[in-house]
Formats: sequence, C-alpha cells, structure tokens
Amino acid sequence: MDGLSVEFGDVRAVDAVSFTLERGGALGLVGESGSGKSTVASALLGLHRDTGARVTGSVRVGGTDVGAATDAELRGLRGPVAAMVFQDPLSSLDPYYAVGDQIAEVYRTHAKASRRAARARAVEVLDRVGIPDAPRRARSRPHEFSGGMRQRALIAMALACEPQLLIADEPTTALDVTVQAQILDLLHGLREETGMGLLLVTHDVGVAAESVDDVLVMRHGRVVERGGVADVLSAPRETYTRQLLRAVPRVDAVREERSADLGDVVVEADGLRREFGRGKGAFVAVDGVSLSVRRGETLGVVGESGSGKTTLGRMLVGLLEPTAGQLRHGGAEKQAKGVVPGVQMVFQDPVSSLNPRRSVGESIADPLRARGDRDEDAIRTRVRDLMTRVGLDPAHYGRYPHEFSGGQRQRVGIARALAAEPRLIVCDEPVSALDVTTQAQVTALLAELQRELGLALVFVAHDLAVVRQVSDKVAVMRRGRIVEYGSVDEVYGAPQDPYTQRLLAAVPALDPAAAHERRAARRRVAAAAREARAAGTEGAESAEGGEGGGTGKELAAA
Repeated sequence: MDGLSVEFGDVRAVDAVSFTLERGGALGLVGESGSGKSTVASALLGLHRDTGARVTGSVRVGGTDVGAATDAELRGLRGPVAAMVFQDPLSSLDPYYAVGDQIAEVYRTHAKASRRAARARAVEVLDRVGIPDAPRRARSRPHEFSGGMRQRALIAMALACEPQLLIADEPTTALDVTVQAQILDLLHGLREETGMGLLLVTHDVGVAAESVDDVLVMRHGRVVERGGVADVLSAPRETYTRQLLRAVPRVDAVREERSADLGDVVVEADGLRREFGRGKGAFVAVDGVSLSVRRGETLGVVGESGSGKTTLGRMLVGLLEPTAGQLRHGGAEKQAKGVVPGVQMVFQDPVSSLNPRRSVGESIADPLRARGDRDEDAIRTRVRDLMTRVGLDPAHYGRYPHEFSGGQRQRVGIARALAAEPRLIVCDEPVSALDVTTQAQVTALLAELQRELGLALVFVAHDLAVVRQVSDKVAVMRRGRIVEYGSVDEVYGAPQDPYTQRLLAAVPALDPAAAHERRAARRRVAAAAREARAAGTEGAESAEGGEGGGTGKELAAA
C-alpha cells in the first residue's frame, strides 16, 4: 500500500497511508474510533468501490492492483488471496442457514467444488479452528453458537479458501478475556501453521501486543508512529502514542487511594436466585448470591459471558424479580415488583437503549417526567445542567443519538441515570465497546460523580483491568455463583480461586515477551486438558477454560 487516501465527501478518512506486509508477517493497525483503521482494511479488498468514496494511491494485494482490478478480478481476490473477519459475527452470519452451509457456499463460489466436497471442507475448517464435534456443529445455526464459537466460525469461513492474507477487524472487541485469549492464540497458531499474513485492526493496545510483530498507530486518518511492537510499546516516540498507552487500564496498576468514609448500606442481596424456564428445562442464571454496597462505594462484578453478571445487575435494579432470596434497599426489603425508586441503570449499548426518534434532551428528561415532574421549564433547565455535568454541550439538547459519538452517547446514558437523583447506579458493561481513551474518560466521569454525589455504584464488566481501576470491592462470578469476593487488592493481589487466576492470566499483556510466555503456558494447559478429557479423568474440569483455554497457577505465574 502506497499513499492510500480515502475521502467521503468533504471528510478525509485516510490520509496518505503506506505500508508493506510480507507473507507470514503480522501487522497491527492501532488507534481510537474514527482514526481510519477499518477504512484502510476495507481498501485492501476494494470494499469502497461503488460507495461514493474517492480512493487515491496504490493498493496491491497478492500482486493484484486493487484500484485497477475489474469486478471479476476483485471476486477472485476476495477469498483465495485475502479474506476478512469482521467485528460482529452475528451481523456477518445469516441467521437462517446452518453455519456449515454458509462456509460451504463460500468455498463452492471460489473453488468451483461439488456440494459434497464443499460440505467436507466446511467441517474440516471448523475442526481446524477448534469447534468441538465439527460434523454435528456444522449443522447448527449461528444463534446456537456462543460468541467465541461464532467468531471461530467466521475465521473458519475466511480460511476455507486458504488465503495468503487474513484481515481481522476488531475480532475480539465483544468477547470476554478468556475467549479473547483463545481467539488470539488461534490466529497466532494459524499464522504459524499456514504462513499467511495477518493484518489486525484493533483499538486495544494489549491485543496488538499479544498478536503482531509490527504496529502502525493511527490518528485522524494518518500514521503517527510505526515500528516493531515491542519498540513502540516500550519506548513510544510520539506524544499521542504515549497518551494512548497511559489510557490503557492494567490489572497490575497501583490504584489511587480512595476515601474510606463510606456511608450506610444502599443495597444488600441475601441468597439471590434467578431461574428461567420451568421443570427439567429450568436454567439457573444466578444461584445463591449475597453481597452489599455502601454509599460512596463501587462493587465490580466480573466473569465470563453467561456467568450471571447481567442477570444479577437487573435484579438489583428491579428489572428482574428474584426466584428466591432477599433484596434490601436502604435496609428495607423490596416489596413491590418493578424498578426500585432511587436506583438507575446505565446499559452496555447506548444505541439500543436510546430512542433514535427522540432527542437526547428528551431522553434525559424521561425519568423526571416519570417521577411526576410537570414544570417543563424546570425540566429543561435540569436536563441542561445534567448535560453540562457529564461533559456534553447543553446546546445539543435537540440533537438525536446518531449525531453523537459512542462515548458521547454513553454520557447521555449517564446523564439520564442521574436525572432522578438515584442512590445507586448499576452500570452494565458501560465501556466495553469504547476505545481506551474514551473508556478512561467515562470511568473518570463516573468516579467524579460518585465523589460529588456519594453514589453507590455496581460496575458489571468482563474487562478485569477496567474493574480494578474503578472498584473498591470485587465479586467474581462463574455459572451463577460468586466464587471469590473481597477488596480489589485482595482479589487481584492474591486470587484464591483457580477461575479467578485463569481470568487474570488471560488479560492481554502490554509486554510482547510476557505475552509469548503466557501463550506458551496456555498451550501447555490446553494440551493437558485435551489429554485429560480423552482419558476421562477428573483433571479435565479443572484444566478446561471457557471454550477450551487454560487455567491454574501455571498461567498465573506466566
């Protein structure tokens, strides 16, 4: 790629980007949202053609001039030469067709193979990416796969035609740490096995450290720094790169001293249980959970997808009723069904939690009207004050959600939660989809508001580094139960449960050498788990991790 520039109308999304990626190499494009990373990746496959974008510069992939290629030549490029794995597997897979059929169709299109040969190839690549019982699971539809398995299926689809280059666009953003580690290990292993090149697009510097040899740091469409990943991360030359690295939350960071002046208990759970379904088909999502949160205190709740974190958070707010157990707010047992007065929630996805047809000002005003406020002038004044407090321009009261960035939309969600002057806010994965600098801004805002207002916060997340940064206490959940509970320093400094050790060991390391050691340790433990499962021994359960990763003290030491 030489001097690539991409313009959308008056906006120059990419400005004179150049790089070379050799076969077998791995290059990371790192930067914040809007830096132009995904636009560069799409240009490698000619995906901007017929979109109205103006593309200049030279892009050559596998000897093909992408800009000058005919449509037929581009079709021949996509798949056999270069293939792309997108961020959201649910939107990339057709919900109506079996996963194996979708992979087979891609293979038939490019390899002109028979239906039988294409089905066999689909099973082969699913097995290659670690899908257990591939012949049977090939007949499953996407909704029957977990998030990590869907991402593996997308990688299998990309591998079907044995490409020379794999382009992975934020392939682990929505995954918890153990599944993320498994996907990154898979990409690394496939690169070693096949000799393909890897272009990894990510806003997570830790993911880049785990996965690539060289890195380009992008900002506002330009490359601001490039070099070997170890050199760039250990001794960045540019101010922006240093700022990016400072914003990365770390599990080993020394936390700032927090005030010990905590107030009364705001919420207390005793033996909470929640089941879905009835009879033999009943599923226990939360099983016997007990905890408490005081005024001015933050409780972090961590665990993998499916551990029960979100279900617990929704019960604390009142969006779900417990099947059993007691829930007390301000010392009084919850009596009526529905949302508890004085409790609010900030959701993971501000796009789906904000009405696209209502202005953000009206969305923030909703809790005020719901509690009975009728003075419209006072409501608008209160909303503008809240917008100012969370760092939004009150003049944007009448704008709609699509006119704001992801971080700004999350600030709208926080302002809406604050409107009714709550005692407790439950934050459900509030920063999981944001880049590291925006994450840092949102978590700093929550900490500032907590200090000013004395709020109790419950911070639900799968990102252990973020949870350490914001929390006083931590509850680690697995399969609906709390397996470890204590102060953040105790849990992170000396984890007692093997599951907690495994979670901490899966957090990406900013040191590529440490990442290499961890990957080797995960391979050893995963191999031991496979041997144990094959032998039918008890060690299989203790050695397994999530969807096939490793655990235990060996990983923690690595």
